[in-house]
Amino acid sequence: MKRIVLFLATNLAVVVVLGIVANVLGLNRFLTAQGLDLSALLGFAFVMGFGGAFISLLISKPMAKFSTRAQVINDSRDPVHQWIVATVQKFANQAGIRMPEVAIYEGAPNAFATGAFKNSALVAVSTGLLQSMNREEVEAVIGHEVAHVANGDMVTMTLIQGVMNTFVVFLSRVIGYIADRVVLRNQNEGPGIGYYVSTIVLDLVLGVLAAIIVAWFSRQREFRADRDAARLMGRPQPMINALARLGGLQPGELPQAVEAMGISGKSGIMALLSTHPPIEQRIAALQQMGR
Repeated sequence: MKRIVLFLATNLAVVVVLGIVANVLGLNRFLTAQGLDLSALLGFAFVMGFGGAFISLLISKPMAKFSTRAQVINDSRDPVHQWIVATVQKFANQAGIRMPEVAIYEGAPNAFATGAFKNSALVAVSTGLLQSMNREEVEAVIGHEVAHVANGDMVTMTLIQGVMNTFVVFLSRVIGYIADRVVLRNQNEGPGIGYYVSTIVLDLVLGVLAAIIVAWFSRQREFRADRDAARLMGRPQPMINALARLGGLQPGELPQAVEAMGISGKSGIMALLSTHPPIEQRIAALQQMGR
């Protein structure tokens, strides 16, 4: 419940801030007496689409720490913690990135990576993951998360989400305006009820289509991170073993902002909306890589 409230509050704050920015820049005045100002609308769509995506990216690391209550262990003297930190350091060196912050959080088996920049990222593993896997499997999972960081997946997904958001905002308002003026023949100076209803419906419909596209990119990125983890480990079998073990476990819940960067995730209502491919497909891809 706490995570849901935090997620809703954060998104509400982002929308309010972006609304103020759009108002100050005059971008929200795209409906004029002369018709639809496409330049202003495109600017409005860009601010609302990319603004929210980039704000979420910039606050992803502190929000992830807060929502999971993750404890940074880079300077810990605990032997297990030191082994985890040393593993991250080894993979970071191999991948050519700076040492990320390393954290542990209480929870069911899972892990995630987040951060706005690849050289100031966070890699976190759950206590459930450490308890349910052997060291080689945990190292493979850590390799997977370091691969996400090295590949710049957080920024890539933000850019894709921003583009999709921009198209949704722009197209829903263009189509809504056409429906209001042409289909419903609204002759009033301002937009009619048809515009507002059409825009709301199209935001939802186009939003789902955009989510399908973003989820497809996310699944391709997972296959790549698996392959790169296998390369960091020197062979694919540890990653195969880790995925096989995850296949028999209930993955831990992650905050929505970092769910796509986890080692495993719950499938969406439909496979098209899932951020992670089925475990069986990921294992098959690694086995093909081994051959």
